[in-house]
Amino acid sequence: MSNRVLRGSGLGGVSFEDDRGVEFAPRQMITYDCPRGHVVEVTMAHDAEVPAIWECPHCGSEAARSTGEKPEPKQEKPARTHWDMLRERRSISELEELLAERVELLRKGEIGPAHLHRTKRTA
Repeated sequence: MSNRVLRGSGLGGVSFEDDRGVEFAPRQMITYDCPRGHVVEVTMAHDAEVPAIWECPHCGSEAARSTGEKPEPKQEKPARTHWDMLRERRSISELEELLAERVELLRKGEIGPAHLHRTKRTA
């Protein structure tokens, strides 16, 4: 063992400093009530933004603030469908024109699966 290593100290680092003369930041205790009856106390910084909901460490449920403060409902955007995104790029008249072109190509046998192509009958 090397002479430079302190005997009995771990690698993770045990601090040999004490708390004398250290001024801690102002703190506050926030209390949350779990729907299953658990009371959760959390220490936070005095200037921290306090969440309205906290996960209960006992059961994992959502515990609400004891003050009765309700969380703000999230504004959800309506789901955009394929049709909505298509309508952002094309007008109805453009879509009708494209449809007519594609149907004509399909009828001529230039596009689409081979089993849908019309064969020309010779009489």
